Amino acid sequence: MLRTDDTPAPSPTSRWLVSTEWLAEHLRDRNLVVVDGSYFLPTQQRDAHAEYRSGHIPGAVFFDIEAISDHSTDLPHMLPGITHFSEAAGALGIGDGDTVVVYDSTGLFSAPRVWWTFRIFGAKNVYILDGGLPRWKSEGRPLEKGDAARAQKTFTAEMNVGAVAMLADVRMALTDESAQIVDARPPERFNGKAPEPRPGLHSGHMPGSFNVPYSRLIENGRLVPRARIEAAFAEAGVDLDKPIITSCGSGVSAAILTLAMKSIGREPKGLYDGSWAEWGSRPDLPVERG
Repeated sequence: MLRTDDTPAPSPTSRWLVSTEWLAEHLRDRNLVVVDGSYFLPTQQRDAHAEYRSGHIPGAVFFDIEAISDHSTDLPHMLPGITHFSEAAGALGIGDGDTVVVYDSTGLFSAPRVWWTFRIFGAKNVYILDGGLPRWKSEGRPLEKGDAARAQKTFTAEMNVGAVAMLADVRMALTDESAQIVDARPPERFNGKAPEPRPGLHSGHMPGSFNVPYSRLIENGRLVPRARIEAAFAEAGVDLDKPIITSCGSGVSAAILTLAMKSIGREPKGLYDGSWAEWGSRPDLPVERG
C-alpha cells in the first residue's frame, strides 16, 4: 500500500511529474493506479487502444478520452458529466483517494489532458510520468500486453466548473481583455497557413489571442525547465502575471500549457474545452490569419 511518506517527491521540473524510477518502485502498490492516456490526432491514423494492447506498463488501464466524454455534442472529447466520469473511473478500478499516474505513448502530449480531467473531477493525487512510455521503454523496463483488469471501485466526482472556460467566457475575455487567450497549436495552424486536422474548420485564430506552441514546452518527450517555459510565454507577448485561458485545437494540447503554467507556480484562469474545434466551426465568430 502507498504510504503517506511514499507520495512522489517533487520533480525539479514540476511537482506534477513522477520519475520512472519512482513508478517502478511503487508499481505494485495497492492504491496506485497507472493510466495510459494515449491519444492521436485524426490525421495520424493511429489506434491508441490497439497500441496500448500491444504493450503497456504492467497493470496500466487505458483511459479513452473519446469514450469518456460528452456524447451529446458533435465537438470532440468534451468533458463528460459528473455521473459519467464517476462511473468510468470506477470501472477502471480508480477509487477515492487513489494515487493516479498518467502517461502517454508520445512522451508528453495527451497525458496532461487526462491529468487535468482527473483534477477537474476532484482527484487530488494525480501525476504524469516524466518521459512517458518512451522513457520507460528506453530504460528497458517491463511491458505487458492485452487489457489490464482491476476490481471496480467507487470514484466520487466533484466538478471544478470554474477551471473550465466556455465559449462565452472566451468571447468576454477577448472583448474586455479580462484574460489572455493562449493557443497551443503549431504556428502554421495558428496563422492559417496550414489546414486543421478536422474537416469543416476555418483556418486561423481568435483575434487578440496569443500563440505559445506546445512543442516549445517539450523536448525529447519531457517538459522543458522553468526558464524556458517563462521565455516561451514572454516571447509570445504573454504576461504571466495576468489571467490566462489556455486553448488549442480540441482541448488536448491546451492542457500542456496548463501543466507548464502550474509547474512554474502560475494558476491558469481556465482551459477552453471547445477550443478551435468549436470556435473555428462557427460562421458567426471572427477569425484572423497571419
